[in-house]
Amino acid sequence: MLSYSLATVRQVSSISEAVIAIPKEFENAARAEVSAAGLGIPVKITPGGIERQDSVRIALELTSAESDLVIVHDAARPLATVAIFELCLTAAIRAGAAIAAIPVSDTLKHVVDSAITETIARAALWQAQTPQAFRRDLLVTAHQRAAHDKIIATDDADLVERTGARVEVVEASTTNIKITTQSDLAIVEAIIAALPLSL
Repeated sequence: MLSYSLATVRQVSSISEAVIAIPKEFENAARAEVSAAGLGIPVKITPGGIERQDSVRIALELTSAESDLVIVHDAARPLATVAIFELCLTAAIRAGAAIAAIPVSDTLKHVVDSAITETIARAALWQAQTPQAFRRDLLVTAHQRAAHDKIIATDDADLVERTGARVEVVEASTTNIKITTQSDLAIVEAIIAALPLSL
């Protein structure tokens, strides 16, 4: 998964450095993947934290203070395209923050004790993905506030939203799948097999 994400990052010309937060036991494997990717930019590899949010905060602290923007991506989404990276960065330049997302297509049900308690209108609902791009100072402030207030969020956009900042949505693709189960992996492998010119 990491190798596909690195291949995409290599093609985004505006990315000038990369920081990879990874479980300590996979550091050597990550270094091998970085070496094979030939990024041509400085790369730092660091052990991540307990929560995803901790890993982002740790990686963010290692980014250059001279960087105006940062873009956060989960290697668990190996099919994110160069185009979506660039669209998120462009939107973040304009708005300060932007995320890849797709409109929700399924009917949503709120369930308690195996029973539906509410059907949620999906008209204005979007499913967040990565990459997510932010002005660096905005994301640093969001993470500092979260640490101070002991807030845990599932994505960085949530933390930035809590500061009152505007976060724009860039429409991505249903193929930008997050691999969390064996079924997800099988779907991604099938997509890759069907695209012989993919990364």
